[in-house]
Amino acid sequence: MGLKEAFAAAACWLALPAALAPALAAPVGETVADEQGVLNPEELTVQYWAARAEDGRFDPGMCMYGYPIAKMGWHEPARKIFERCAQHGNPYAMPWAAWTEENGYDRPPDPAAAAEWDRKLAETGSALGQLNYGLDVLRGHGVPRDPALGKALVDRAAAAGEPTARDLAAHDYDPASVTPTADLAHYRQPQF
Repeated sequence: MGLKEAFAAAACWLALPAALAPALAAPVGETVADEQGVLNPEELTVQYWAARAEDGRFDPGMCMYGYPIAKMGWHEPARKIFERCAQHGNPYAMPWAAWTEENGYDRPPDPAAAAEWDRKLAETGSALGQLNYGLDVLRGHGVPRDPALGKALVDRAAAAGEPTARDLAAHDYDPASVTPTADLAHYRQPQF
């Protein structure tokens, strides 16, 4: 390298701090937008995925963020994530969509909507979906009560190896045997 090239390289290194000054002035991690673009854009965080769900967008990457967002108490964005992922064919989101509908959180519980998600999951061949929808129809929770269909669904889930379905069948299909607190509060009358 000749003297001319060495001075050119040094000039580049000396100009670098001036070019980085706006970036270095921003607090670490803070998003800063200017005419050159966005520094540290909000991405791949729970806030990012919650905002995408709120905007009605879908990306398969958002599916794994529904649960932590729900646990943070951001129930509406979590609900939207679960629904979008389930609507786009992700069967793992369907029980979570049912869970948000069953519990309500940010709005009144909707047992019919929860049962519909359980039915959709059962139709995929999922043993968990068959168990959950079987419980719905055994109880008549969100759907008309149908003990024969409920038992058949539970039996399919048990045959597929679902341990809770096996327990339910072994206890004569009594929902209280597998979900005693829920059944005590919602489905059984107090004994006097």
